[in-house]
Amino acid sequence: MEYRLLGRTGVRVAPIGIGTMNFANPTAEDEAARIIDRALDAGLNLIDTADMYNAGASEEVIGRALAASGRRHEVILATKAHFPTGPGPNERGNSRLHLVRACEASLRRLRTDYIDLYQIHRPDPSLPVEETLGALTDLVRQGKLRYIGCSTHPAWRVMEALMVAELKGLARYVSEQPPYNLLDRRIENELVPLCQAHNLAILPWSPMAQGVLAGRYRDARTVPSDSRAALRGGIYAERITPAGIAVGQRFVALAQAHGIPPAQLALLWVKDQPGVTAPIFGPRTLEQLEHILPVCSMTLSDELRQACDDLVPPGSAVVNFHNTAGWMKMRL
Repeated sequence: MEYRLLGRTGVRVAPIGIGTMNFANPTAEDEAARIIDRALDAGLNLIDTADMYNAGASEEVIGRALAASGRRHEVILATKAHFPTGPGPNERGNSRLHLVRACEASLRRLRTDYIDLYQIHRPDPSLPVEETLGALTDLVRQGKLRYIGCSTHPAWRVMEALMVAELKGLARYVSEQPPYNLLDRRIENELVPLCQAHNLAILPWSPMAQGVLAGRYRDARTVPSDSRAALRGGIYAERITPAGIAVGQRFVALAQAHGIPPAQLALLWVKDQPGVTAPIFGPRTLEQLEHILPVCSMTLSDELRQACDDLVPPGSAVVNFHNTAGWMKMRL
């Protein structure tokens, strides 16, 4: 297993992380526990969740699984806060009040006394970043957090947070978790160079473009009943477009021509892009996890890299995977 440094920390993580949005819905708890155990057996050590995944149930499933197996020490455990956790006006956002409460709640659900990587799920334009970083710094000093990061932030907000942390002696982000796949490459324009220059880990989510690059969709109007687009609708359904499916079908043909399963090639492409530390793959079943494990030891060839660039040029996009980011104004 090739382990990669998590930004400028001394922590080493496997080149693929395990996403857990499916845990508790639709993935049953016993299957989720098997996925965690198999991932750890295979050497995958980064598990990523969020307090809003299935209203906290994802964290609870992870907590019970790690408590039962006694393998908490093997895991780099990452979670996130920002989105509403209740109906109240202070049960959301990046304020000190909410983050302290959210951290304590995540610790309880995860059945642990510390979180390895605590990420701000989205930027909060309503308050200065000093308040957010100040709260996170206190939680780090209390031993409740080891490291902090952010997710789906524009490059300028990441840079602002780094600058404020440096000037005020506050905890510094070590990672950013953006949407990134062959259908939406826009982070290559500013975010990737920023992370490379300042040594932040990049932990991309949706590396398979929600299954489009794995050949899951043939028609944007008729989606598989067990797909995320069908089960969750909304923002997930918006990402299934005729333009994306057209590129996806060409990508599937490319993968088949080279004797590589499309899901593996989609994940491999992200894993081997410059600046990427570990894409986050969210298996729904143990079978799906087994299918992608070979990617850990695969290398993207120059020929395939160029062929993918021919499908979607660097820095461009054909589908908007930033559709949960209010700051992204570009329409596709």
